[in-house]
Amino acid sequence: MDIRFFDTLESTNAYCKLLDPKSLGEFTVVWAGNQTAGIGQKGNVWCSEPYKNLTFSIILKPSFLKASDQWLLSMTLALAITDSLIGAGRGLLNTCDERQTEDNAPCRNKVSVKWPNDIYIGDRKVCGILITNQLTSTSISQSICGIGLNVNQTTFPDWIPNPTSISIETGKHYGLKNALDNVLGKIESRYSQLKSHPSSIKPDYMNRLYRLNKPSPFLYDERRITATIIDVDSLGHLHLTTEDDQEIVCDLKEIKFVI
Repeated sequence: MDIRFFDTLESTNAYCKLLDPKSLGEFTVVWAGNQTAGIGQKGNVWCSEPYKNLTFSIILKPSFLKASDQWLLSMTLALAITDSLIGAGRGLLNTCDERQTEDNAPCRNKVSVKWPNDIYIGDRKVCGILITNQLTSTSISQSICGIGLNVNQTTFPDWIPNPTSISIETGKHYGLKNALDNVLGKIESRYSQLKSHPSSIKPDYMNRLYRLNKPSPFLYDERRITATIIDVDSLGHLHLTTEDDQEIVCDLKEIKFVI
């Protein structure tokens, strides 16, 4: 694995896009201690305090995936991040086992994937993922996978609605290189699973999906509704049933979780 550290970059994803794909091996990692113009989903800003968190991009070359199977890669990365938090032995949140949350549940058991691929602890966001795929007519030639994981930051701007960090959850401070090695190891493991047993990715993802099968509030079609998540299809669309038993199918821009 080729890890390239930069003291400061505007955006690790943007930097990767400037590099010649032919010169990059798979699992090239571009890591910035200070990312000054990070980008989140839907063009949102990813705000991170310098040298407190992990802000990096990893180059993957999943040519074994059809262009129509891009969603499998998104699920794979989301699972890898949850593994890094709660995986056996070295999970970063394992020190949280004995700390009880307000509803008296161990906080490590509250790690989930909020569709499509935000990582939550309880109702608070700890990680965001942004993937840019380069496609051929039949497959994915290269993926730039940007990851922002809140590690040691304990205060956030007021305009960020519901942030948390690993340090907030555990009360501990983490070495960023050790945390990065943990995350990258989990990505390698889940990526190997994607290659060898792609059909096993979705069941694992669904088992960690935030609010699955729980009636919850959403904003849909400019109105507030109560609906229940029942599935995510092969294209990444969210399937829900409403209180009057109508099924709705949404993409990222059509529905918003009410937290």
